[in-house]
Amino acid sequence: MNPSTTLSRLKRLLFKTVSQNGLTKKSLSYKHTTIRFIKVKVIAGVGMTTCAGYSFYLMLGNLKNEVKAASKPSPGEPDNTLPWYTISDVQNHKDSNSIWVVFKQGVYDITQFVQMHPGGDIIMKAAGSSIEPFWAMYGVHMQDEVFELLETYRIGNISMEDSKLAAKGAASDPYAFEPVRSFLLKATSLKPFNAEPPASLLVDNFLTPADIFYVRNHLPVPVIDEVSYRLEIQGSPHAQPVSFSLEDIKKLPPVTITAAVMCAGNRRSEMSQVKPVKGLSWGPAAVGNATWTGARLVDVLRLAGLNPDPDDRNVQHVHFEGLDIDLARTPYAASIPATKALDPRGDVILAYEMNGDHGAPLRAVVPGVVGARNVKWLGKVILSPSESTSHWQQNDYKGFSPSTDWDTVDFSKSPAIQELPVISAICLPAPDTKVELENQTLDVQGYAWSGGGKAIVRVDVTIDQGRSWHVAKFTGQDSQAPLTRHWGWTLWKVTIPVDPNTKEVEIWSKAVDASYNTQPESFSNVWNLRGVLANAYHRVWVYLT
Repeated sequence: MNPSTTLSRLKRLLFKTVSQNGLTKKSLSYKHTTIRFIKVKVIAGVGMTTCAGYSFYLMLGNLKNEVKAASKPSPGEPDNTLPWYTISDVQNHKDSNSIWVVFKQGVYDITQFVQMHPGGDIIMKAAGSSIEPFWAMYGVHMQDEVFELLETYRIGNISMEDSKLAAKGAASDPYAFEPVRSFLLKATSLKPFNAEPPASLLVDNFLTPADIFYVRNHLPVPVIDEVSYRLEIQGSPHAQPVSFSLEDIKKLPPVTITAAVMCAGNRRSEMSQVKPVKGLSWGPAAVGNATWTGARLVDVLRLAGLNPDPDDRNVQHVHFEGLDIDLARTPYAASIPATKALDPRGDVILAYEMNGDHGAPLRAVVPGVVGARNVKWLGKVILSPSESTSHWQQNDYKGFSPSTDWDTVDFSKSPAIQELPVISAICLPAPDTKVELENQTLDVQGYAWSGGGKAIVRVDVTIDQGRSWHVAKFTGQDSQAPLTRHWGWTLWKVTIPVDPNTKEVEIWSKAVDASYNTQPESFSNVWNLRGVLANAYHRVWVYLT
């Protein structure tokens, strides 16, 4: 394979995954930095899905020394120029010193890849066996470019009989029982399913209807029988669990809160305009606002006979485990600090209703905290002296310096995201659309939100690169919420006079919260390789008629 050809294909693959969301070069006041793909490694990344949903990593180095000449057979097909192995040979290479996997009739040595990348512990689940069942779970890998790059790790062949043995179970689709979703949702990945609505729909309702609430899944949706459902509570990681039915939880005093839930990668597609990032290409609509009804977490813990003190060194974190699992039966899991979980003013609830409708069956709602900690299909709650060891807590959803790349990143040095920074987004008008002015004025609508319960106190909008700002009027906000417990978002609208000679404008928005935090002007100095915490000014270019 010619290295320059491979490089070109990689660029197309990477940029193909970045939705432009209507943005043009003209709508970005910051310039693209020079992108240097010097070394790129792509592999199965078995079981490794993050807000990115992608399990390949961009690594700086020397591409041409890493890319081997492409063989004529298609990926996974027999290559008679390479040795033949048996399934027993492959199974002998499943520890950290030597890791082989099978794809169709190809045998691959991915030892170096696993040693170099975060998430290697998850990739190890395929060691000594086939990666096909995992690719069935993480369908984003089913791309020609990924197959071709997998071939750079090719060391041999395996017989068809042994290949079928290694891939036993691959034919069963873990996504066979996915629910039907609204046609209005725009999918960023299908397996697992992730999608957001058109941003223009968000400003229609202060409470986001369930059918257009953004969907963020890491694993297949579990099939749950509510009659037999049990929630397990553990007072420590090694304690005997106590379990409760959904009806037991519903007997506790119900609490209703209004809270927004936002993906850590919301607006990632804009950040990727500065330099490519790893992750699903979310626009500005990976967020929703709802009323949630359920039992307070502290009441559920008391029901289990627990009355933990957040000052107790043995109870510093609360873990949530979902019922959604991967092929190794590892659940999606996350944790939050006990100071948030156990504080009645933190309003952490185990919800069974959303906007007054029944949910399925419980969700941890952690208001003011990134969506990744709001675990769905809740199966277990654990009190612990330490954070969750799950991949999504330790090796994902973390921020880094703009200078950190995949060669230098160390996930253990960065804290897991909890509260998100202040953010705003323009929902109307849509990017790159023609807008007919009324009375020579332009109407702009959007949302704003800040993590940690900090109320939005102002939204500023400009159409002249910041020479003059217009303060928006709030059209939706939880007026009953205390200033430091504003868990819900704020909807806003502003009407801006436009000079008759102006034919096109770039609209900017920035929000200010109750602590007078505001958004950075551009993504250039807040860029990070995961594309999270994307809260720079929102910018939308429109044409006026």
